[in-house]
Amino acid sequence: MASPEKQEHGFELTDEQLRQIVAEADTGGRKPTGWPARLIVLVALAWSLMQLWIASPLPFSLGMFVFNDTEARSIHLALAVFLAFLAYPALKRSPRDRIPLGDWVLAAVGAFCMGYLFLFYRELAARPGLPTTTDLAVAVCGLILLLEAARRALGLPMVVLSVVFIGYVFLGPYMPEMIAHRGASLAKGMSHLWLTTEGVFGVALGVSTSFIFLFVLFGSLLETAGAGNYFIKSAISLLGHLRGGPAKAAVVASASTGLISGSSIANVVTTGTFTIPLMKRVGYAPKKAAAVEAAASVDGQIMPPVMGAAAFLMVEYVGIPYTEVIKHAFLPALISYIALFYVVHLEALKADIRGLPRRVTKSAGHRLLSFGLTVSGLIVLAGAVYYGMGWIKALAGDASAIIVAVLMFGCYIGLLWYATRHPELHMDDPSSPLTELPETGPTLKTGLYYLLPVVALIWNLMVEELSPALSAFWATLFMIFILVTQRPLKAIFRNTGNVGEATRQGFADLHTGLVTGARNMIGIGIATATAGIIVGTVTLTGVGLVLTEFVEAVSGGNLMVMLVMVAVICLILGMGLPTTANYIVVSTLMAPVVVEVGAQSGLLVPLIAVHMFVFYFGLMADVTPPVGLASYAAAGIARCDPIAAGVQAFLYSMRTAILPFMFIFNTQLLMIGVDSVWLFALTVSSAIVANLMFAAATQGWFITRNRVHESILLLLVTFTLFRPGFWMDMLYPPYQELPASELTRLVEEAPRNDNLRIWVEGISLEGEEVSKGMLLPLGDTAPSARERLGRVGLTLMSLGDEVQVAAVRFGSQSEKLGLEQGYKIARIEVPSVDRPSREWMFVPALALLGFVWFAQTRRARRQQPTRA
Repeated sequence: MASPEKQEHGFELTDEQLRQIVAEADTGGRKPTGWPARLIVLVALAWSLMQLWIASPLPFSLGMFVFNDTEARSIHLALAVFLAFLAYPALKRSPRDRIPLGDWVLAAVGAFCMGYLFLFYRELAARPGLPTTTDLAVAVCGLILLLEAARRALGLPMVVLSVVFIGYVFLGPYMPEMIAHRGASLAKGMSHLWLTTEGVFGVALGVSTSFIFLFVLFGSLLETAGAGNYFIKSAISLLGHLRGGPAKAAVVASASTGLISGSSIANVVTTGTFTIPLMKRVGYAPKKAAAVEAAASVDGQIMPPVMGAAAFLMVEYVGIPYTEVIKHAFLPALISYIALFYVVHLEALKADIRGLPRRVTKSAGHRLLSFGLTVSGLIVLAGAVYYGMGWIKALAGDASAIIVAVLMFGCYIGLLWYATRHPELHMDDPSSPLTELPETGPTLKTGLYYLLPVVALIWNLMVEELSPALSAFWATLFMIFILVTQRPLKAIFRNTGNVGEATRQGFADLHTGLVTGARNMIGIGIATATAGIIVGTVTLTGVGLVLTEFVEAVSGGNLMVMLVMVAVICLILGMGLPTTANYIVVSTLMAPVVVEVGAQSGLLVPLIAVHMFVFYFGLMADVTPPVGLASYAAAGIARCDPIAAGVQAFLYSMRTAILPFMFIFNTQLLMIGVDSVWLFALTVSSAIVANLMFAAATQGWFITRNRVHESILLLLVTFTLFRPGFWMDMLYPPYQELPASELTRLVEEAPRNDNLRIWVEGISLEGEEVSKGMLLPLGDTAPSARERLGRVGLTLMSLGDEVQVAAVRFGSQSEKLGLEQGYKIARIEVPSVDRPSREWMFVPALALLGFVWFAQTRRARRQQPTRA
């Protein structure tokens, strides 16, 4: 990483240093010349084309070059490690303009070790668990080289964590009594970590191979096409004239680019290069400008559909469809961004910060009409896409894909022609002053066709119900078509006469996008493989149970103490880790702790809520000093102290940090149990108001500056709106108990996607007595209880009034919950029928909010003449 320089204005990073930060974090900081540079480009291009081939239906249709999951993972990691040694220098003083001979050797040997499972797949399959000396030598060498590649691409924190876990595998008998285990031989340890799919080549690397690469490539192609610049310009044109407008534009631009970005650091540099200087220019303090951008960019990692690639890992770890993950993640991300938008508004009010003037002055009526027509046009377009496509699928059946493809092509041509009626959007020089805003209408209209590939992705996922990999494949193909054709078509529509040159430039853009997408994947591929070491150690040694016992002992069974402990541990574990590796580590180590300790204390929540909880706190490390690289990059642009910027960004991010605690206790925030339009509207509106009031309380400003008791009242309003059941539970018991013999009836009568609260007792496979609760997902309805439970991997057996677990299918949702054969269903809990709706608690909360609003409004009116 480039060393920061102290100048007379304070901490500052030059444009070249900023580009170096992103390169070293995402694509590699080395820039060789000549044939080594061409080789890196060629390998990256081949990697992208190979991933497209694997994801396409062609291998199976043609019956050639078909790779199974293990082979594909091995090739994926071999290419990632090969590029890592060529693109990432070993040390700060290592040459950037050439590749030393030693790195060529490491790249070749590393690629061989990573590709060993592909090259000798049949031989290894013939002798499972019986590694030869060569197998062990390759495994040991491969682990060492993987850790070195991780050190270069990810930094020391990931390597140190992995080395600690590897040491734990082999030094188990010498550990303190609480965490001691039998240990493993070299053959057993290396087989588990390297030669099977339990460790390095496990689920995490499989998700990187199958899903993540395609979505990263999709985002890279969008960025190369100009979508990133379009999102930034659109946000500035829409919001730049408001109070604190550039800061609000930074929030919206970061949310938009967060949809396609898998890196918070790249998000900071991409949008912050333009928005941070604008924020400073209109009056924001440098550390606050940096903090707004850092907080907004990190929140891009919780924004569906990519979520820093964690969404695809959640599919595997939680065992629910990708569309369900997106549904659960959307509302928390939305209200977090709305609250940040409100935070920057409050900062603007406190400092009396105005917006920037528009380029063309129009009457208020003209502006309102133009904005209304633009927004209504977007709404009509979105409605036509959503409802029109839905009807097409219902009417045309299997032929709908062809019809939609033709319609999308027609929309693309039409929107591209429409875009050429307006001036081209060009990248602005961030160092040049921006004294007026671009017009909203023309700016929005120049890039509407960028939304079409996203529409194609949503169509394939939601309507056609294709897998995430296949959906991303078709959306990426559409994006490739746009990238190649947009320049020549614009040349034709604008009648500029240089169609040939525009066509060549289009293919050059495609080449750049494919190469950049692959280079962006180097760190992610290595991160998922390295995190597999930790996953493999947990499955081999059972250290997860030790962590559970430790947290349970320290917390004393207190739920809030336990959750705070887990949050802090996730924050520490996440320091210095990229989003993908971050989620793998915290979900492997800490999610089972919340599930087990919570179940023993009566906290029964869906598994997705637990995984979202640990994921959110792992991400907080990106802004938290002293390691938060997003804050470091933002401070470099703002020319301020990175520690001060990090502290301020963490304070801004508190509105995100309270959300996990809230949706653990109120899963409606994850859209769980929201089964009516009225309840949906109430849940969304109450959650938004709650987070806004939390922002107002922590910022010390609502209508005017808060008094201490007003901040306390606003926090009370926040708590009640987020968790109304807390007060209602004091008045009415939330559940009533039923005997286990009622289970069959309850399963048959339960609505679609309902959950059943059950308490189980028995002896675990480790010989320990178990008594805990769990939330059993029931999925879709079925003709019988047996069939419905079978879909979630559970077979029950009735013995008189007792109900026992007869079998649990491996890898099923029931197995992920911790159910084991022989457990007895002790009792069932169902919601109390005579309990009033907990939403009634919103009434006193809103009354309290009204009191604070009335008091501050009166005080603000009295203060107004004084200010004048």
